[in-house]
Amino acid sequence: MSRLKDSAIQRFGQLAGSGDEDLARPALLIPLLEFPSLDAGPYLARLDAMGLEAVTRLASRGLDPRTASAHALVEELNRYLFEEQGFSGNREQYDDPRNSFLNEVLDRRTGIPITLALVYLEIARRAGVRIVGVNFPGHFLLRSPSRHAAAGFREDLIFDPFHGGALLSESDCRRLLQKHIGDEAAFDPTLLAPATKPQILTRMLLNLKRIYVRMRSFPQARDVTELLLAVDPPALTELRDRGLLAYHLKDFSAALRDLQHYLQLASSEPADSEGTTDHDQIWEHVKTLRRRVAALN
Repeated sequence: MSRLKDSAIQRFGQLAGSGDEDLARPALLIPLLEFPSLDAGPYLARLDAMGLEAVTRLASRGLDPRTASAHALVEELNRYLFEEQGFSGNREQYDDPRNSFLNEVLDRRTGIPITLALVYLEIARRAGVRIVGVNFPGHFLLRSPSRHAAAGFREDLIFDPFHGGALLSESDCRRLLQKHIGDEAAFDPTLLAPATKPQILTRMLLNLKRIYVRMRSFPQARDVTELLLAVDPPALTELRDRGLLAYHLKDFSAALRDLQHYLQLASSEPADSEGTTDHDQIWEHVKTLRRRVAALN
């Protein structure tokens, strides 16, 4: 049984799939996992106020988002958010679930790369500054696109919200890739492509699910799969994981339903790079679940 209300899950899916760039509203539904009575209104108002303050700061320095250089705009937003407002990466408690909740990030002024990036994106959007997210492997980044489309990525600013908005060169990005996946040679400019709204929200949720599973907080992890499926209903991995988490929680009927459905859908999927699938293991779970459910009837 989900701890989240069906209405919240449905609303999250609607907001995640909407065509606008508003990340804050869907992101403020995620903390309902831990704060079921959370009122998003004050946090949205705080973002609005910070956006207005950013507009004032830019204007006071003669920076028009339509004409000023990307470097000058990013430098000023960095100064405002990281120096004056005090936002910083939470290095000491990186896997604290609170780092994935926008309300907590705004209250505590600390978070992980993707939630700090979300704050930055929301403030920049309100200030009229074009910034996009970058779904870089292992470490979410931000990018200020060049006004000269033909110039490509090399003319853009890539920067790291977890480290105070530090600018990154292509060499820096290669080293970052080496750190997280162990293969600098795998770097490709497409890794710096703009992330879509669903991709950003999905990455936030996958981070949170990993943390909850590691903590063995299976009810919360199961609810995260509900939100992931609201973003991407055909996601087979999330259907499987929701079933496995239901199994852990001894919700055998729900586990059987999800895992049987997973097997039906996965049977038409290609095998992985080693020529195998998890079909056999899941099938063993299904047989066990069928016996358990039958015994309950």
